[in-house]
Amino acid sequence: MLRFLPLKLGRLYRCLKLLLVLGLSVVLLMNTHTLFASFQKNELTDRRFLNLNKCPACFGTSWCRKFMNGQVSFETWGRLRFLDIFNVKNVFFAQYGEPREGTRRIVLKRLGSNQELADIDQKICKRATGRPRCDLIQAMYKTEFARLNGDVRLLTPDVVEGWSDLVHCPSQRLLDRIVRRYAETKDSGSFLLKNLKDTERMQLLMTLAFNPEPLVLQSFPSDEGWPFAKYLGACGRMVAVNYVGEELWSFYHAPWEKRVDLAKQLMDIAEQLTNNDFDFALYLLDVSFDNFAVGPRDGKVIVVDAENVVVADKRLIKQNKPENYDVWYESKFEECDKEACLSFSKDMLCSRVTVDHNYYAICQNLLSRYATWRGSRGGLLHDPPAHIAKDGQLEAMLEECANPKKRYGRFAAAKELREYLTQLSGAAR
Repeated sequence: MLRFLPLKLGRLYRCLKLLLVLGLSVVLLMNTHTLFASFQKNELTDRRFLNLNKCPACFGTSWCRKFMNGQVSFETWGRLRFLDIFNVKNVFFAQYGEPREGTRRIVLKRLGSNQELADIDQKICKRATGRPRCDLIQAMYKTEFARLNGDVRLLTPDVVEGWSDLVHCPSQRLLDRIVRRYAETKDSGSFLLKNLKDTERMQLLMTLAFNPEPLVLQSFPSDEGWPFAKYLGACGRMVAVNYVGEELWSFYHAPWEKRVDLAKQLMDIAEQLTNNDFDFALYLLDVSFDNFAVGPRDGKVIVVDAENVVVADKRLIKQNKPENYDVWYESKFEECDKEACLSFSKDMLCSRVTVDHNYYAICQNLLSRYATWRGSRGGLLHDPPAHIAKDGQLEAMLEECANPKKRYGRFAAAKELREYLTQLSGAAR
């Protein structure tokens, strides 16, 4: 009797699969008119769809004219709203057109799931009225987001410290940079908070507290060589950024020479974000294959998810001299059976001048044998050519970079790995 069990389960699976297909077909047939309407209508001109009606409890309005003029439209499948159940992160691909420049692909983000956005509304209402539902626009003026309205001169660390990763340990220099480069105002360029309108201040603060990714992209722009996607603008709760290219995971099985080049770029990003002329250390807390993308033309690797970035001001650390500030900090390796695992202390990242976190994150989660993603293990540099595998040099450097056995071993291994990958890239050309 037991020998027939797998057969019965197989038939049951096929029946369920057939029923699912038939069910979807029925839904499509019943909603044919709605589907045609979806393809004809541009929802990105709808104020309520953009949540523009909730401003200033939103991310900005700098791109509203472009949305309302129909210059931004979803790509084909993005117009079908019933597919949103699979789009938990609320990230959409769209086309943006300029009369003289033609159209180009961009990415639209709501910066959170529908539930997370609903939770924000509820929190605002509870803080303002004590009730879960309210007039959101009126409620905003009774929250901490409106505290700085009026003639307040500066955005200071004591007001926003700990609101999000970006300002886990803010310096006045960082906050001045955020305000000065705030793109959702016509009067950008001044670090004086009082030069912003009341609504603009509240939008800036809400973005800082809810998801600071737009402020990271504005404060450390791609135009100046930072490895982030370019920020374009916002309308309501829809933010537009430049489309970079396919996610890094698409290159997992690319030719060895291509993967070596990508690995070198990743280590270069780790170095740039850790040590730069601005003395800001940007530590990536969420490092996975889908948080990086590769340009189709130049092959450049770019960070496409900058929500979880801690920014430490090295000048402030040197000035305040907290305990052991000048002792090199080594991130502790912890192997786990989940994807994209990282072990870190935000407070340590904020109190040491020399930190190996970015090298650790890239090596462990993207390059080494410990990297696990979508059921695959082995990292971007898996299955090297026979002569490289036989040499053992690469494997040793990756192991020491991810899981160092010597004191300060990761620092040395990261430097050696960058140089080694540079040599391999040069030899492949």
